[in-house]
Amino acid sequence: MNFSLTDDQLTLRATIRDFAASELNDDLIENDRGSVFPHDKWRKCAAMGIPALSVPEEYGGTGADMLSVMVAMEALGYACRDNGLIFALNAHMWAVQTPVLRFGSEAQKATVLPKLVTGEWIGAHGMTEPGSGSDSFALSSTAVRRGDVYVLNGTKTFVSNAPVADLFLIFASTSKARGFMGVTAFLVEKGTKGLSTPKATEKMGLRTAPLGEIVLDDCEVPVENRLGGEGNGGTIFKHSMGWERACILASYIGTMERQLEQSVEYARTRQQFAQPIGKFQSVSNKLVDMKLRLETARLLLYRAGWLRTQGHDAMQEAAMAKLYVSECAVQSSLDAIQVHGGYGYTTEYQFERELRDAIGSRIYSGTSEIQREIIARSMGL
Repeated sequence: MNFSLTDDQLTLRATIRDFAASELNDDLIENDRGSVFPHDKWRKCAAMGIPALSVPEEYGGTGADMLSVMVAMEALGYACRDNGLIFALNAHMWAVQTPVLRFGSEAQKATVLPKLVTGEWIGAHGMTEPGSGSDSFALSSTAVRRGDVYVLNGTKTFVSNAPVADLFLIFASTSKARGFMGVTAFLVEKGTKGLSTPKATEKMGLRTAPLGEIVLDDCEVPVENRLGGEGNGGTIFKHSMGWERACILASYIGTMERQLEQSVEYARTRQQFAQPIGKFQSVSNKLVDMKLRLETARLLLYRAGWLRTQGHDAMQEAAMAKLYVSECAVQSSLDAIQVHGGYGYTTEYQFERELRDAIGSRIYSGTSEIQREIIARSMGL
C-alpha cells in the first residue's frame, strides 16, 4: 500500500471539508433534539457529488477509487458534526447503491442508479425483522411468485432511511425449506400498493437519520424488480455488508481527528492549579491514547478498503475494521468529554451527542459481538 495521498485526493479532502464546514452544521442541536432529517443538507451533499463517488460515470457517478471515497467520507466526518446525516448517506450508498451496481440488470442500473446518485431518490435496505437481527437469514417475510409478480408479506424493522425513502431493497424468503439459499432481494418503489412505513423509531443517537419499520401486506412486485436471481439474496446481502463494514465508519476517522484537535487545544489553554491541564499526565495520557486510536483505526480501515478495491473478499479485514473503529469512536468520544470536564458534558460543546452517535456504530451493520464471531471463524475457530 502507498500511504501517501495523491494531489487529487488532497484536493478532494480540502473541498469536502470546506463544503461541510460551511453548509452542514447549522441547526444541528435543534435537529438532533427534534429528530429532524435535514432534507436541505441531503440535497446539498448530493449536489456536491457525495453519493455519486462510488458509482461509475456511465450511471451518473464519478467513478472514484475506494481510497478516494474513504478520504471524502473521512473529510465529511471531520467537518460535518451531523453524524446522522452522514450515516443516512452511508446507508444509502453502501446498502442500496452498491448491491444495485453489482447485481442489478442493465435496465435496473440505468433506471435506478442515476436517481440515487443525484439524491432524487433516497434508498433504504430492509433485512432486519422483529425476530431476526444478528441471525440475519431467519426471515419471516415471504415472497410468493404469481405469474409476472411476487407477492411480499412481512415486517422489517430498524430500517435506516425508511420514513423518507423512495426506493427499498427488500429481502424475503421465496423458499423456507432452502433457508439461506431461499432468500431473494427485490427493489420496491415508494407508493407501491401494499408497502407502508407506519412509524419512525425514536433512538438514543443518530437522531437526524430517520429509522423505521416497513410493512409488506400483499405487496405486488413485478418480476423485473427482483435483484439478481431467485435465491441469490444471501449473496447480495453478504456482498453489501462486506462493502458497508469496510466503508461505513470512514467518517468516524475524521470525527476522531477533530475531537483530538479540539481536546489538545483545550488541554493547552485550560488552566488549573496554575498550569495547562495538558501538563497533567492523567490528561496527556488520554490525548496520546486518542492519537493512537486514530492512527491505528485509519490504517485498518484503509487496508480493508484497499483489499476490497483489489478484488479480495476481505471479510476478516472488514470485520476487524468495523469492530475496531466503532470501539475507538466510543472511547475517544468518552475521552474528549473527560478532557473537557463539565463543558464536555454540556449540549453546547456537542461531545455528548457524538458519544450517543458513536454508540450506535457498535450495533449497526453487525454488532461488535458478531464482528468478533466473523473474525474468529476466519481464523478457523
